[in-house]
Amino acid sequence: MVAMIAGLPGGMEWVILLIVALLLFGGSRLAGIGKGTGRAIREFKEETSGLRDGDKKAVESGAESVSRVEQKTEAEIQAERNL
Repeated sequence: MVAMIAGLPGGMEWVILLIVALLLFGGSRLAGIGKGTGRAIREFKEETSGLRDGDKKAVESGAESVSRVEQKTEAEIQAERNL
């Protein structure tokens, strides 16, 4: 048995909602709405993947900065030992 969440329409209610939407808006307008929604979702995914890539680049550049600092401190330590 499928657990039902209170307040959400069930199977037959979705069918009725789709029929009402089709009668109100028509097939071509619903197709346009679907196309626009798909385009918006695609753009959102592209932007969020761009943010993830930016985060990876920031982490990598941060790691490079840390390694440069570590190299400088090691060089300073060796210079002090040589004195």
